Amino acid sequence: MKKPTLFVLAAGMGSRYGGLKQMDGLGPNGETIMDYSIFDAIRGGFGKVVFVIRHSFEQDFREKIIKKYESLIPVELVFQELDYLPEGFSLPADRVKPWGTNHAVLMGKEVINEPFAVINADDFYGRESFKILADFLSQLDGKENDYCMVGYRVGNTLSESGAVARGICETNTEGNLTSVVERTHIERMDGKIRYKDENNDWVEVDENTPVSMNMWGFTPDYFRHSADMFIDFLKENKENLKAEFFIPIVVNNLIQAGISTVKVLDTPSKWFGVTYAEDRPMVVNKIKELIERGEYPVKLF
Repeated sequence: MKKPTLFVLAAGMGSRYGGLKQMDGLGPNGETIMDYSIFDAIRGGFGKVVFVIRHSFEQDFREKIIKKYESLIPVELVFQELDYLPEGFSLPADRVKPWGTNHAVLMGKEVINEPFAVINADDFYGRESFKILADFLSQLDGKENDYCMVGYRVGNTLSESGAVARGICETNTEGNLTSVVERTHIERMDGKIRYKDENNDWVEVDENTPVSMNMWGFTPDYFRHSADMFIDFLKENKENLKAEFFIPIVVNNLIQAGISTVKVLDTPSKWFGVTYAEDRPMVVNKIKELIERGEYPVKLF
């Protein structure tokens, strides 16, 4: 049985946080959220880690990040830059915004030939989620169009500091994804979870409604679909300097066309991250609690 690969989207780190300062030490020995993800991935059954970053912080990244893991698991780096475009396309002169998460995924196509998971570098996903994902992906070797997504229960993903954006998922009776719609304003009000719809009306959702936290599982044919759709995306959006090519765009298109199925894997894990500056002390405390419960060692690596 082939071990799956973990693909970590980290190209946005420099832009959002000013260099690698964002490698914010939240654990007792300066561990970052990403360190916990790699630790969980290794013990969950992943066999390789691929990071997508930008060339501008490659040296820093190799020295501060890669060195920690390379004796424990094979690690590779790939790069995402604005001008990495298909043949026949050139970078619009005024484009400064990155092309989005699925453009980042495309950068892995030369080094990933096995089922793989995609995660964000700065989200804390939880031990169970990596195990659930690795178990599913390890059964997919040689298959095509058989994907999955870890569906977090919306009540386990909210911030106490304000509203959050989440991809609200709908599933069919088989537990497969039928649609994922980004809702940009979700919060708990008077004990109930609500989001604002496109008409600015409040819509209540159940505590256990699955949401996407950008934790996906794919087989390598996903690169082929993505490359084809990226060409269509560029043709349609060449004048739009802010349009982004997100993973849910590709996933929704493949589902609607009946090409792929995406199993929604339920997880009891509580997601957390630093959405707001005020979230940082809460994240530090949650990690401390997990260590005290014995879920993580005091020193990871």
